[in-house]
Amino acid sequence: MSRKVTLSFDNGPTREVTPRVLDVLRERAIRSTFFVVGQQLRVPGMLAIARRAANEGHWIGNHTLTHSIPLAELDDLATVDREIAETQELIGDLSHPDRLFRPFGRGGIIDERLLGSYALRRLAEGKFTCVLWNSVPRDWERPDDWVRTCLDDAATRPWSVVVIHDLPTGAMDHLSELLDGLDAMGAKVVQEFPDDCVPLRRGVRTGAFARLALGSIVPSEGSLRR
Repeated sequence: MSRKVTLSFDNGPTREVTPRVLDVLRERAIRSTFFVVGQQLRVPGMLAIARRAANEGHWIGNHTLTHSIPLAELDDLATVDREIAETQELIGDLSHPDRLFRPFGRGGIIDERLLGSYALRRLAEGKFTCVLWNSVPRDWERPDDWVRTCLDDAATRPWSVVVIHDLPTGAMDHLSELLDGLDAMGAKVVQEFPDDCVPLRRGVRTGAFARLALGSIVPSEGSLRR
């Protein structure tokens, strides 16, 4: 079976790690997506790193402003708006044309807490593309042995969307090891996302809604198209 793997990097950019990740990806001619946290872009020098990533062909996506609470758990709707819109404003012209958005999943969990009907409506109105995942090797918890977990998981499906983190945990010291393993497996590293991990494309609900464990957050198609 031929396999595809999409690599995505969450929670950055960081001065210590993101440039080194970009160096490795450039050496391998691999392009990925960096889902950035808005407050990170306010740190001096971080916007320049994100711009370097975009200039080298990587996609830049929105990963909320504070990466602190799943959107469906926020009581204040204005805060939901801020988590989405303020980050998008900070990303500015670095944004992918599809306005890629990845919610905070608290350890990679996909359930009814992830978005909520209000956040989904706002994403639909803003014509965002919501990108989820199907492989979380938990590199932040296991910085020295996450690669084997990732490779074993990638071997179980035809197309994996892997979430790893360009954070100073030491995990990205092993990025080349992951890429070597994927190459040995015969997996093709691609930049695109499979339909199964994209419940919204440019604000329009996709068939992934029916297959993902999103529970009560799924609104009617009519409400999404408002």
